[in-house]
Amino acid sequence: MKNSIGVDLEKDLSYIGLLDKAHEIYRELDGKAVISYIKSSYRLLSKIYHPDLNPDNKRKAIITQQVLNRVNDIVSKMTDTELLDVIKSGVVQEARWRNRILIVEDEESLLQMLESILTLEGYDVKTATNGVKGYEEYCKFRPNLILCDIVMPEMNGLELVARVRKLNQKVKVIYMSGLLGISSLKRLLEKEAVQYGYHTLNKPFKPSLLLTVLKDYLQADTAWKKGISVVV
Repeated sequence: MKNSIGVDLEKDLSYIGLLDKAHEIYRELDGKAVISYIKSSYRLLSKIYHPDLNPDNKRKAIITQQVLNRVNDIVSKMTDTELLDVIKSGVVQEARWRNRILIVEDEESLLQMLESILTLEGYDVKTATNGVKGYEEYCKFRPNLILCDIVMPEMNGLELVARVRKLNQKVKVIYMSGLLGISSLKRLLEKEAVQYGYHTLNKPFKPSLLLTVLKDYLQADTAWKKGISVVV
């Protein structure tokens, strides 16, 4: 749990528009980058919001400058490790409520369409074009759901999910496949559905169907384990 100083810092960083970006930088890069971002942004914003440079919006500039000075005072008394702990804690809390989805699909047009639809619906989305890249992206992004094709180059969807399960046994998965007529593949997916509660969408599927499945699945406390879960 963060102390009161950490909570105050989060509020001030949010007010001046730095908190969400700091979380993103931490997820995508590393701690050194996020610390550099916060410290350099303070210097830049202090110049931009100087009251003398904003005579028409002086009150707003003064209030923002006060917040910036407070941020600088808090940060200057913190070690880099303490500052990073505040950012990391925020990232963990953010992940509890924000629905993060990784889409892994080698068909570029479908990948872009799915990304656009889910982003417009308010999901936090990352993409990858094969299983190897999908695993790398999962390790950085740590989504709570993977939407993935099955037949892909380098590493197929079943292999990808098997690797991810070694990191997170509770990860939620929706497979996409146009090959459900193949009995051996269908048996594998039925086994995954029964054992882990995963879902399968048969291509082509309507976006409305995907959104319905996603909403119900993500809102469930645990993965669905009500028998075979193949959606056609």
